Amino acid sequence: MSTTYTITLQNCAFFARHGVHDEEEFLGQRFFVDAELDVVAGDALESDSINDTVNYGIAFTVIEEIVTGKRRYLIEALALDIAKGLCAKFPQIKRAKITVRKPNAPVPGVLDFVQVSVEYFA
Repeated sequence: MSTTYTITLQNCAFFARHGVHDEEEFLGQRFFVDAELDVVAGDALESDSINDTVNYGIAFTVIEEIVTGKRRYLIEALALDIAKGLCAKFPQIKRAKITVRKPNAPVPGVLDFVQVSVEYFA
């Protein structure tokens, strides 16, 4: 029987240019990302070593590189790319639930944000 634990990075903020509309690419906006990562413990809980777990500083950098990289039209696609990127970097991740929030979505009304969550199983 193996042990798992969850690492959560909450409300990571990045400036990027995602969206369907030209003005979204031109103006850009802030995006917020939550990453919930289920990790197979392996030796990490016993070894107490950063080398045996998901280093959340590196995980943040992976998220940042993807969010601030190439433009995506849909935040759904962005969330999936983040999940895949984290699982590729850290093979001990067995499930990545990524939530992307877009506060300045071009909608005909007032809202706090649009949010999409993707759950990816490695």
